[in-house]
Amino acid sequence: MKLLSFLRDGNETWGAVVGDGVVDLGKYTSYASLADFIASDDYARREEIVAGKQADLPLEGLHFLPVIPRAEKIICAVRNYMDHHQEAVAAGLNRELSDFPPIFLRVWRSQIGHNQPILRPRVSETLDWEGEIAVIIGKPGRDIPEEQAFDHVAGYSIYNDASVREWQFHAKQIASGKNFEATGAFGPWMVTADEIDPKRELKLETRLNGQVMQSSHSGMMIFPIAKLINYASTIFTLVPGDVIVTGTPGGVGFSRKPSHYMKPGDVCEIEVEALGVLRNPIEDQK
Repeated sequence: MKLLSFLRDGNETWGAVVGDGVVDLGKYTSYASLADFIASDDYARREEIVAGKQADLPLEGLHFLPVIPRAEKIICAVRNYMDHHQEAVAAGLNRELSDFPPIFLRVWRSQIGHNQPILRPRVSETLDWEGEIAVIIGKPGRDIPEEQAFDHVAGYSIYNDASVREWQFHAKQIASGKNFEATGAFGPWMVTADEIDPKRELKLETRLNGQVMQSSHSGMMIFPIAKLINYASTIFTLVPGDVIVTGTPGGVGFSRKPSHYMKPGDVCEIEVEALGVLRNPIEDQK
């Protein structure tokens, strides 16, 4: 099942994809948000709840929100594909591989939904793409063993963890270049975990104006999803609606010769096998 968050008549709601449309489950249930639904006992009854309902709105023209608009935690992995680590070193970022997953946090206000514009901030022209797979937590937990990690997954989505490289590099840390408003695209929906075998290697492709920039698969992660969940849950209590963004493969713009960045008028698409396509135009911050 595909679940998503969106605006309807200017109000936030959430629902399920049915054919070419969406059922507004905010109207049919008592849950104010998708995160609330994921946390409830009714989440296990999602097929029953949606069964027989007709779409309330078409997907075409829908105002998509980030899948989880106000996640308590957006935990992002750094250099989690070997080819990305190697290209960063070749570009002069001499960082050694860690024995543990390097992570940072995004704030929810930095996010946008599918088809919404990623904004290049006024203070920089180094806006880079990063196609990634996102994991949405469904069951709370602390100190989660790797062998139990997938019991805590509600579903999967797509993330463009876009980076304002100049601010990332001049601060000599990650978070400042990752938290400009409207730079983290998240969507278009969440595919529930029952549809994705945890052992499946999902192909990921990032395209800028139709040109392939990144092409890899989830089997190339240095720290796989189960390890990321285990590590993050050692630090934080993971709660339903938390998001783990799993890192990007090689092919980002700053490592190219010459460097190449997203600019107004561009369109960035990230396609992940079995999850769909996340599409965002690029605009300048007003």
